[in-house]
Amino acid sequence: MKLKIKKLSDRAVAPKFARGGDAGMDLIATSLKQRANYLEYGTDLAMQIEKGYAGLIFPRSSISQTGHRLLNSVGVIDSGYRGEIKVRMSWTTDNTYQIGDKVAQLIITKLPRVNIIEVDKLDLSDRGAGGFGSTGK
Repeated sequence: MKLKIKKLSDRAVAPKFARGGDAGMDLIATSLKQRANYLEYGTDLAMQIEKGYAGLIFPRSSISQTGHRLLNSVGVIDSGYRGEIKVRMSWTTDNTYQIGDKVAQLIITKLPRVNIIEVDKLDLSDRGAGGFGSTGK
């Protein structure tokens, strides 16, 4: 799978894997805008993800040291999106990421083509309709 990227400014840093076995590529902040109730980190990157794949933006493990939280838990980049990749976060402390910091990680994943079939009855399973907390704490 090839990931085509376009740098939107000379500040942009191409996403890359820090180590050979890493699942995610680091995204580097090139701008920071404080909105009314969230922070928006720009990357000055646009990308072309092949059809049949999606980009997922996850927090880095170091986020626990910052007081940040991704606003939508996991960002989803569809293969047809060509705009700037941005990361929006809420924050609870003054310990914020700065321009030049690794702010999130990007994982590219293959998507199965799903055929939707409407039915009147579903097969039984061991779990059934058990939901939140149904398997214990």
